[in-house]
Amino acid sequence: MEKLNQILNSFFLIYGSLLFLSYVFIAILSSIDLSFYVKKSKHFRFNSIKEYKILPSISIIAPAYNEEASIIENIRSLLSLEYPKLEVIVVNDGSIDNSLQKVIDYYRLIKVDYAFNQTIDTANVRGIYKSTNAAYSNLIYVDKENGGKADALNAGINIARSDLFLAIDVDCIIENDAILRMVKPFLEETKIKVIAAGGVVRVANSCEIKDGRIVNVNYPKNIWAKFQVLEYFRAFTLGRMAWSRINGLLIISGAFGLFDRKLALAVDGYDKSTVGEDFELVVQMRKHMHTVEKQKYKVAFIPDPLCWTEVPSKIRILKNQRNRWTRGSIDTVLKHKDVFLNPKYGKMGLISFPYWVLFEWLAPIIETIGFIYFSLMLIFASINFQIFFILLLFVFSFSLFFSSYAVFYETLVFNRYKGYKFLFSVLFIAIAEMIIYHPLNVYFALLGNYTFFVKKNKNGWGKMTRTAFDDKSKKTKNGKLVN
Repeated sequence: MEKLNQILNSFFLIYGSLLFLSYVFIAILSSIDLSFYVKKSKHFRFNSIKEYKILPSISIIAPAYNEEASIIENIRSLLSLEYPKLEVIVVNDGSIDNSLQKVIDYYRLIKVDYAFNQTIDTANVRGIYKSTNAAYSNLIYVDKENGGKADALNAGINIARSDLFLAIDVDCIIENDAILRMVKPFLEETKIKVIAAGGVVRVANSCEIKDGRIVNVNYPKNIWAKFQVLEYFRAFTLGRMAWSRINGLLIISGAFGLFDRKLALAVDGYDKSTVGEDFELVVQMRKHMHTVEKQKYKVAFIPDPLCWTEVPSKIRILKNQRNRWTRGSIDTVLKHKDVFLNPKYGKMGLISFPYWVLFEWLAPIIETIGFIYFSLMLIFASINFQIFFILLLFVFSFSLFFSSYAVFYETLVFNRYKGYKFLFSVLFIAIAEMIIYHPLNVYFALLGNYTFFVKKNKNGWGKMTRTAFDDKSKKTKNGKLVN
């Protein structure tokens, strides 16, 4: 028994040390890359990109399902994005509300014969619509039978004729110059092929929205949204920035990502059999570059807050989302287990993928085992409480430091949340997160594992009803609801 205790103690010590060291490494890498990006972009006029003689064409692909309440404003917002060679493809994925007729009437659409190659198998496309108004000549509205988000994106990829495609959630709010910023890595790299680029996603809850644009950034009032603001700071400003620095980025947010269309077609687009289609696509594209293309490539990341989305403001919806994220991650990891520690796949096989397995997927499980082990030791064996409290203080202090570091960099570089009130509030949230939000996230991840392995439910999305933008108690401004 004593030998088992020694083994377990050594395991938890080594695992915890590696985890903390990885966080330090991530913080250092992200700081370097963020500083480099700020210096590089400080005097660059992104509007000048519109004057370039050679620019890749871009198709925005926005799946839409039962978006009747906001579909007109959402399309208007997409059409107003700045980029010379842009088409907007909105895919109505078998909506059962009145959104199809509403869009037809407002944008004066007519059904057209539109030739495209069915390269990727999708649910039946019932019709393709174009506007009779020349002002909306770059709008393509696709009506298809319901097949899910991945299927709708694949239909858009088939129909698109551009070099790149921007996959977004139709109800996201995109910064006006977002595409100009996102396309920059594709223009800069000449020796390395950029296969995809992601951007920072920020929380739109409680922000003031006018004509499909964020006009005033407010810190959310809802406690669960507050936690997610801090979570997104760490995930994007620190996490993805660091992985981009070493070209080890494995995931681009499904809400906002720019991809090489030909490469996406070569890997048969999004995988419809998983709920983690964004993670799956990036891994597939990277594997293709190693095994088929066999050339240097890059998955880029833009640290600017370019996309704003509503996050779950009710714990039930948050649970469904995190359950789905966990199942999607597990599914992709198991499908591509051949990548794990495989030098054939370079940094992805030797660094990124193992990290994802050990410190993303398995971390909640190991943490739970550690908690159970400590509880048993507390009951059946003696514990050196002095050492325990020192370690506990270190863990809490490190977590608070890491969160504060993310807030510091976000405030220093972008400063979208104004005032000392925000800083005091987010500091309180960082403390409360360790006691309330983190244990809940561990539970949701465990639930995702249980749902995947025990209940064998790999593809169910769960009910993801949005609440912040359609709450009738909130004020309305120019047709848009404000939280």
